[in-house]
Amino acid sequence: MDLFQAITERKSIRAFKPDPVPKEKVEEILQWVTNAPSAINLQPWEFFVVMNEEKERLSRRLVKSYREKQISCSPGNVKPLADEFTKRGVQSFQLMDPYLKEMGKDFNAFINEGSCNFYGAPVAVILCLDNAFSKARLVDIGVALGYFVLVAQASGLATCPVGLINAYEDDIKETLDIPDNKEVVIGVALGHPDWDSPVNRFKTPREGLDSFVKWID
Repeated sequence: MDLFQAITERKSIRAFKPDPVPKEKVEEILQWVTNAPSAINLQPWEFFVVMNEEKERLSRRLVKSYREKQISCSPGNVKPLADEFTKRGVQSFQLMDPYLKEMGKDFNAFINEGSCNFYGAPVAVILCLDNAFSKARLVDIGVALGYFVLVAQASGLATCPVGLINAYEDDIKETLDIPDNKEVVIGVALGHPDWDSPVNRFKTPREGLDSFVKWID
């Protein structure tokens, strides 16, 4: 699969088959990912790959914590959003909801508990950043994440970035014994897509370039 095909076909998958992903395959993906650019070649990313029973243990802990704390998915804004951002978010929810109704699932429960369970994927990858860095280096983590989802797609696997887990950082660090000086940035669900699940027919739309690009000649 070439790069443009991977970009075009890739979408977030929210139902995975239980089929395991070989460690060697994950290692191969990460080897490609580490070619991502970073400021001053700092390569500040760190990946904690959680598989098998450890992944199930992490999921149980996160779902339990979600049910106790009720911290839900959100856009993470610190002030009111402009209308165009709100419109995109609402549109995505409205487009996904019919597929969840077909599955008999409540939207909030599916998204929040699904996030904490990595949507049933056999592999969870936790991206971390050393707290010696400023927030500016989150850009490098974002670049690595972009490489990750595209390389996985090109390798025949599916992904779903999971931002909610950042709200349960203490649970993750305690469960996985991640050092205190590492900050949990985001997680990624990785595995084989379950194409029989209605939710995987859903794909978010994209707006045209006029919404994002300003030409200065």
